[in-house]
Amino acid sequence: MWKMAAEGGGKEANEIKTQFSTREGVYKLLPNSEYSRPNRVPFNSQGSNPVKVSFVNVNDQSGTGERICFNVGRELYFYIYKGVRKATDLSKPVDKRIYKGTLPMCHDSNALTATAESVSLLVGFSAGQIQLIDPIKKETSKLFNEDRLIDKSAVTCLKWVPGSEHLFLVAHSSGCLYLYNVEHTCGTTPPHYQLLKQGESYAIHTGKSKSARNPLLRWTVGEGAVNEFAFSPDGKFLACVSQDGFLRVFSFDATELRGTMKSYFGGLLCVCWSPDGQFIVTGGEDDLVTVWSFSDARVVARGRGHKSWVSVVAFDHCITSTQDCKALAEFSGSDEDFHDNSQFNGNRERANSAQSGLSKQNSTNGSVTYRFGSVGQDTQLCLWDLTEDVLFPLSRTRTQTNAMSAETGANGNSSASSSLPRSNSLQHSAGSSPNSNKPTSIVDSALIATGVSKFATLALHEVRKERNQEKEHKRNHSISYISNKSSDKLNQIIGARAAKTDAARMLEMTSCPRMEEIPLLEPLVCKKIAQERLTVLVFLEDCLVTACQEGFVCTWARPGKVMFTDGLECCGLLVDYCDVFISCLDSHSDGTHSLQSIHC
Repeated sequence: MWKMAAEGGGKEANEIKTQFSTREGVYKLLPNSEYSRPNRVPFNSQGSNPVKVSFVNVNDQSGTGERICFNVGRELYFYIYKGVRKATDLSKPVDKRIYKGTLPMCHDSNALTATAESVSLLVGFSAGQIQLIDPIKKETSKLFNEDRLIDKSAVTCLKWVPGSEHLFLVAHSSGCLYLYNVEHTCGTTPPHYQLLKQGESYAIHTGKSKSARNPLLRWTVGEGAVNEFAFSPDGKFLACVSQDGFLRVFSFDATELRGTMKSYFGGLLCVCWSPDGQFIVTGGEDDLVTVWSFSDARVVARGRGHKSWVSVVAFDHCITSTQDCKALAEFSGSDEDFHDNSQFNGNRERANSAQSGLSKQNSTNGSVTYRFGSVGQDTQLCLWDLTEDVLFPLSRTRTQTNAMSAETGANGNSSASSSLPRSNSLQHSAGSSPNSNKPTSIVDSALIATGVSKFATLALHEVRKERNQEKEHKRNHSISYISNKSSDKLNQIIGARAAKTDAARMLEMTSCPRMEEIPLLEPLVCKKIAQERLTVLVFLEDCLVTACQEGFVCTWARPGKVMFTDGLECCGLLVDYCDVFISCLDSHSDGTHSLQSIHC
């Protein structure tokens, strides 16, 4: 799909960018800071496991505390990450491992216990095993699910539980998540479970054993693979995205479902939390990025910029500013609350304070509230800005209306019906004019009443296109035919069914609203930056990091952050294999498998 689009765009569309501009300045690719296999030969990525990158800070006093781990095919590398400070020396990995019989799929280091002398690194494999290694000491301490008695499917995501030295969570393509304790064994027989909690499309079981063993818990979530999960910044909540197209958010300790969201179509592949835990962004097979409000349990915006599946989404904590949006969130409420004199004075003071802060922010960075990025199989990097007029349209409009009302009262005229200032939104199309007597939905009614556009930078021809497709929307509901009999009992049945259908329709519209019912964002930046599909996007303090399926991990310096301290060039030498570990997957006569590390 994206190849055809690129060809249609001419030569410039196929050109790989080495820099791009935003309102804060120019981001530049640093060729000398590229990480890859030591021979720099592009990896043959057809049908292989995705390239993944993870970071950990070991709090090294020398200023080089960041460590980078990445997998390419059968190989796993661990380097000192020099970022924008020094050029990469690929001949000196801290550790390198080659696996046979299975492929490394994902990895995560424990930031709580990491030091310059020791790092606890978890690695998940395509055959279902999980390995705990120390790449600095070059040790392999434990292997979990060694005989694949817990789950035989591939590991799709694993992470250490925030704030824990011993607990970690693992997701599999079977649709299950397992909670492990590094101090417990997995046993020599398949585990037995007992139901702990059950709800719609999920069930949580606890291990049933006389002695402590792994796994501690098993989560069965949705249908199909659990593609990724993410803990909230405070570690209290868990967001999971699955191949069935659902985002599910759980209270991790209470093991309770807190909210759900449905993709526009297809599976969801990636998920991340905003730095303040207020919003969740997902991406997937609908080529969209979707912003979901955790507190309101609803979709607040979608972003359209990718031409193929979105593989990674991530918030930029260095650009994101949340102080003002919290004040606006506190001010958002019903119209009745707004006109209630007992609350109005306090709300007005908070709104004025927030508006004052927003005015200051507008003058410096264009009223940006949140910045997040996404990469996809179309080889494009997109950056997105979420502004307060998109996240809190009612609050911003009431604040502006209040200010205009006060000005009108002072000047004695009532001509303050001019359009409100909006940082990134357009007027409605003719089909949804604010003067229309028949708004298309409850959301439309609320937005039209306040004079705020539903769309953020959506072209009018796209609006018409979406409306033409409305009849074919697969989430339409209809009530089955019921014979026309004049009886009170039948009327009650019809009324009950109609009420149930309306409730189901409202619930589904909340979890997956139509395209025309919410703001549609356009990317701030959308650039082709690789030849193969992109699989990594990480925001660091002085740079952002991307990686493609060819195995090249690239560093993009933030504006004004290029600080090479020497003139070293990447030597590109082959690694010395005397410090390489080869891990083999041995097959036994009984059909089981085991991983072994061999020092060459």
